[in-house]
Amino acid sequence: MPKVPILMPQLGESIAEATIMRLNIALGDTVVPDQEVIEVETNKATMGVTALCVGEVVEILVAEGVSYAVGSVLGVLEVTQEELDRTGEKAIDEVSAGVNGAPAEDVPKSGDDPEANLHFKTEDGGYHEPKRVEPSVQGLPVPTGKGGAHYISPRMRARMTELGLRAADISAITGSGAGGRVTVEDLESFLEHIQSWPRTKASPMRLAVADAMRRSWTRPLATVARPLVMDRILDHRRGQTPKPGPALYLLRALAIALAENPTTAGYLIGENVVHPRAFDIGVAVQVDDGVLVPIIRNADTKTLNELVADYNELVELARARKLPSDATQHGIATVTNFGTFGLTWGTPIPLPNETLILGLSAGVKKPVWSEQTGTFIPVTEAEIDLTFDHRVVDGGGAGMLLNRISELLQSPEQL
Repeated sequence: MPKVPILMPQLGESIAEATIMRLNIALGDTVVPDQEVIEVETNKATMGVTALCVGEVVEILVAEGVSYAVGSVLGVLEVTQEELDRTGEKAIDEVSAGVNGAPAEDVPKSGDDPEANLHFKTEDGGYHEPKRVEPSVQGLPVPTGKGGAHYISPRMRARMTELGLRAADISAITGSGAGGRVTVEDLESFLEHIQSWPRTKASPMRLAVADAMRRSWTRPLATVARPLVMDRILDHRRGQTPKPGPALYLLRALAIALAENPTTAGYLIGENVVHPRAFDIGVAVQVDDGVLVPIIRNADTKTLNELVADYNELVELARARKLPSDATQHGIATVTNFGTFGLTWGTPIPLPNETLILGLSAGVKKPVWSEQTGTFIPVTEAEIDLTFDHRVVDGGGAGMLLNRISELLQSPEQL
């Protein structure tokens, strides 16, 4: 019957070897596709090597605690010809013969070392020894991981499902498993430890906010900030009836700046940045045990005076928890005024479906040097903070956007 290899996979761009942590198979075992047959550890993560097809384990060629190069054969499966045809995998005999005649791309390799290629059959019918290597990192704490996320065993995942827990909920637990992995025993010990602690039931609003923030934090987020002199905004606001909220000035300036450069609020979808078709921007409103974000539609096409009535109505509806369902959907960015709580700086987090959030801190009286008078003059200064998805926007682009917003806010009568 045909035989196929279990290979040490390429576990990351800079990973050349991995250490065998645990063999989950024995000779004679039958494995199925995607079954984790061997657990390996690199200097970055603990991962699982999976079987590619249904077969019987006929060779185990590695030992626990030993490091092997990427591309080495870790074991051998005996499979049926039907399974080979179904999966498209190459039998060891086929690949061995291909060394002398097949195209190079058909020959599995380990980095640039031809000696670490798939170890082919020897003349006497055996196999070349897998290429052992000395680990490049020893004695360092290694985070667990699989596919870019924390690896959780099926048993652990089942227990977490019973308890309604997610990966973020166990991040504070010190793991005793391989590479620091959190085991079911670690989880049970932690739950017993906190059993007597006081607790309150989380509201649906709090759970919704928690879920949104978990999903938001799966992206690489960064924040830039700059000071903003508020005097012209405050002078303009005093002459308006009804008075626009300070966040509305930011919202209008953000909408104009994004309309000038839509890519900064785009979505990264595969290899494309998808630009927004409409500049619908939300405003964060604090409510009991959470935050609601009503959306101001087409904020780039209406003046500040045209937006103020809609803005004030939506804020009041949010505070009364009476927002219609469509009033909180499909925004492209959010503005938040955390200065209402007396805070002078912050790092707000954008919603999962948004690339940007713009925050305004509390205004503080400060002396600022005036070149015109040659003296210090008192001004009201606040900080504006822009948190962004770093996959879509770089620090320079975010800084230029923030500078443009600041520039627009110095002419509030034109908003």
